[in-house]
Amino acid sequence: MSTDKVTSPASPLDRFIAVIPAGGVGTRLWPLSRAAAPKFLHDLTGSGSTLLRATYDRLQPLAGNRMLVVTGQAHREAVCRQLPEVHDADLVLESEPKDSGAAIGLAAAILHERDPDTIMGSFAADQVISPDHLFQQAVREAIHTAAAGKIVTIGIKPTHPSTGFGYIRSGKALNIEGAPSAHDVVEFVEKPDEVVAQQYVDSGDYVWNAGMFVAPVSLMLKHLEANQPELFQGLQEIARAWDTPQRDEVTARIWPTLLKIAIDYAVAEPAAEAGDVAVVPGTFRWDDVGDFASVGRLNSAKEVDDVTVLGEGARVFTENSSGVVVTDTKRVIALIGIQDVVIVDTPDALLVTTMANSQRVKAAVDALKASGDTDVL
Repeated sequence: MSTDKVTSPASPLDRFIAVIPAGGVGTRLWPLSRAAAPKFLHDLTGSGSTLLRATYDRLQPLAGNRMLVVTGQAHREAVCRQLPEVHDADLVLESEPKDSGAAIGLAAAILHERDPDTIMGSFAADQVISPDHLFQQAVREAIHTAAAGKIVTIGIKPTHPSTGFGYIRSGKALNIEGAPSAHDVVEFVEKPDEVVAQQYVDSGDYVWNAGMFVAPVSLMLKHLEANQPELFQGLQEIARAWDTPQRDEVTARIWPTLLKIAIDYAVAEPAAEAGDVAVVPGTFRWDDVGDFASVGRLNSAKEVDDVTVLGEGARVFTENSSGVVVTDTKRVIALIGIQDVVIVDTPDALLVTTMANSQRVKAAVDALKASGDTDVL
């Protein structure tokens, strides 16, 4: 991507640049996902592509090679191996995780320095989406909506009353050319209990908040400045130095001082209150692969009995069993008469749980951390 300032082209689609935040360890996917090898670096769907590579390939028809990847310094080599197309100037490395406010805010500030008319789209590296053409259709609508002066979130039409996701309540239709399904956002709501979630689904006015944002960089930064002025100032200073020899020095000095805050709280929610947020509902299949139960649901990997097996050269024997086995060892794993089991076998750690308890893996990670067993994290 050229770092020169450019004049803004005619079509909103030509102003679009994709940002891929690749952060988070995915502690509920331990011991497969670790600090040194987080979930976005794994193929969790048996497709032959890691989640990161699949995200890049899904965005390429929309953005070409106009993409920024935001990740931790520790993952630089692995990310570059998986995405050799990404240039150094378009790889934003965090010395320590600062949540999505700083990550997406810095991407917006860098892109604004290069061309203030840019429309950015932020799409996390660890989500599973299909089919690609429905996703791309929703993003195109979001780009047209952003060009009309909105921060746009792509919401997912709920398939069940999930208590694990936040929701977005949509309001009136916006009637924007090129974006027939764009609506105003009335409010963002936190994860509900089951009764409330069912009411949301029944009303038809709510979609899941998948954390996907498409927006003019100038509007993102305007709301960031209004709501988090110190964070905005710090990011501006890094962005001004980004395409200069001072990049490393300025980033090393400022990044550790930045506030840790999610982009939802720093920008999206206050912008919604100001009437500047729209939603485009996505009809594609979406999963944030939050636990091993979702790995089992998603997989096109080979099934033995009713067991989903992931892992190259896996040696699994099953009889009258169901569940998920993920292995990166050559150990023989035999399951006999056991239902809804989750087994994750790695050279230095073994996890055995059930589908119903797979969300509780995070507690084991927290306990290991507290007891000082960080070598397996």
